[in-house]
Order: sequence, then structure tokens, then C-alpha cells
Amino acid sequence: QVQLVESGGGLVQAGGSLRLSCAASGSIRSINAMGWYRQAPEKQRELVADITSGGMTNYADSVKGRFTISRDNAKNTVYLQTNSLKPADTAVYFCHTDLILRASGRRLEVWGQGTLVTVSS
Repeated sequence: QVQLVESGGGLVQAGGSLRLSCAASGSIRSINAMGWYRQAPEKQRELVADITSGGMTNYADSVKGRFTISRDNAKNTVYLQTNSLKPADTAVYFCHTDLILRASGRRLEVWGQGTLVTVSS
């Protein structure tokens, strides 16, 4: 069984910062991409940023220059540093990973439970 455990969400004023963390645990052989998605009320889930095992990153246009994604492969953990937050960034942020299971070698996509980020104006 594989789990993603997220932390770091909360309430922050506009212009503030938060650092989200997501740790993968379980019977994992290797992890390919790791990323963050978000879903605001009555909106579809959207990609915020993702990062490959080699460190290549990809960002949504709306967060470029404000958010930074990084990962620690030794800890199977991905981070999202969010700066200059805006009320429009308010959403539930979900961690996502694409990994290979240790025993079977099967590829699996896993989602975290989500962490709420609320930005007040």
C-alpha cells in the first residue's frame, strides 16, 4: 500500500507565503513525476506544478514566478513553496505521484487527501 501525506496548508493573508509538503510512503520501487494540483470551489482540478525524477519542472502560467516546486528523492517528498499568494490561489491542493511498486513493478498513480490553502484579501 502506498500513501501520500500532505501538510502545510492554512490561512494566510494576501502577499504571504506557505510551504506545502507531501511525503510518499509504502512499498515503492521508484517515483517518476511528482506534482501539485489544486481545485477551487466549483472549478475543475488543475495542474499547479510538477517535477520529474531528474528535476525538470513545469508550472501553470498563473503561478510562474511565485511558486517553486522541489523534491527530495531520498525522502520521497515533494515541496511547493508558494509566495506572493493571492485570493485566487485559494483552493484545496492535492499531491500527485506516478510511481513503480516494489513487488510487482506495476506503475501506479496516487493522490493525496488534499490540504486547504485559504488566502484572505
